[in-house]
Amino acid sequence: MSDPQREPMALAFDVTTLTPNSPRHTSIPDRMFRVKEIFGLDIDWEVPGFSHDMPNVPLRDDSYHFDHDTTLAILAGFAFNRRVMIQGYHGTGKSTHIEQVASRLNWPCVRINLDSHVSRIDLLGKDMIVLKEGKQVTEWKEGLLPWALQNPVALVFDEYDAGRPDVMFVIQRILESDGRLTLLDQNQVIRPHPAFRLFATANTIGLGDTTGLYHGTHQLNQGQLDRWNIVTVLNYLSHEDEVKIVMAKLPESDIKGQVSEADVNAMVRLAAMTREGFKNGDLSTLMSPRTVISWAENTEIFHDREMSFRLSFMNKCDELERPILAEYYQRCFGVEIL
Repeated sequence: MSDPQREPMALAFDVTTLTPNSPRHTSIPDRMFRVKEIFGLDIDWEVPGFSHDMPNVPLRDDSYHFDHDTTLAILAGFAFNRRVMIQGYHGTGKSTHIEQVASRLNWPCVRINLDSHVSRIDLLGKDMIVLKEGKQVTEWKEGLLPWALQNPVALVFDEYDAGRPDVMFVIQRILESDGRLTLLDQNQVIRPHPAFRLFATANTIGLGDTTGLYHGTHQLNQGQLDRWNIVTVLNYLSHEDEVKIVMAKLPESDIKGQVSEADVNAMVRLAAMTREGFKNGDLSTLMSPRTVISWAENTEIFHDREMSFRLSFMNKCDELERPILAEYYQRCFGVEIL
């Protein structure tokens, strides 16, 4: 297997030959970012991005902690126009990971949640009756997919494995790196913008819900799944990394308040116990990093760690499982929860 540091693949486009003054595309990446400096990863990559602020660029979170493999996969998507899917449990920061990479590259990013109510018409567009000069006329309203395809946008399909079959086949048209979108209603073929990028996040990996956690997910067409160039997995991080994430989410003033680093360590240990309990069949759900952060934040609000634990997680569980959670709490904090 070749080393990407020694034999870098050619970029999807050359920022030295495509300029912002191009008559065909008005906004293309015009700056190279060093991955080692921007993301702290020990790899000698340069990734294109924008030197100026763009509309729809996500807000930057300077406290965000980047996972090495997931970040490399996302950066490959931006630099080499790879179609990237991130799979993992809920609350692990799959979509946020993409947004935070995009924010540092000044790359516009738009997320679409593929719930069961999103149809192909919502994505592609539809004829609508509008009022012009006092008359009702029919006018074509472009959907978000054709708009994104024609602009420098990183389009993220959240909950990809929950999408309807008709939506899946629409997306399949653009999964190729040079995939063109044909609008039959408009007799139009849309070529993708050079800076259009496509990502997806999913809780399952195409086999449907095998855990009981993700009702509403579907089995994915393997022909479509095969078109994703990169599939990476982002599950729960190491204990030390998760503690860093939770601590970073608390303001400096709060760290000295109700939640200490020792408390956060115990919270993360308890979360790990729920995950192990879920694997062993003792629990029907588990604590995600998002839940741990909510627990810490709620402790700052209510000044009561036990009450915040009940409000953040325990009340979401079946009553028969609560004695198990009480035991976990006692083992981590040395006190019994009422």
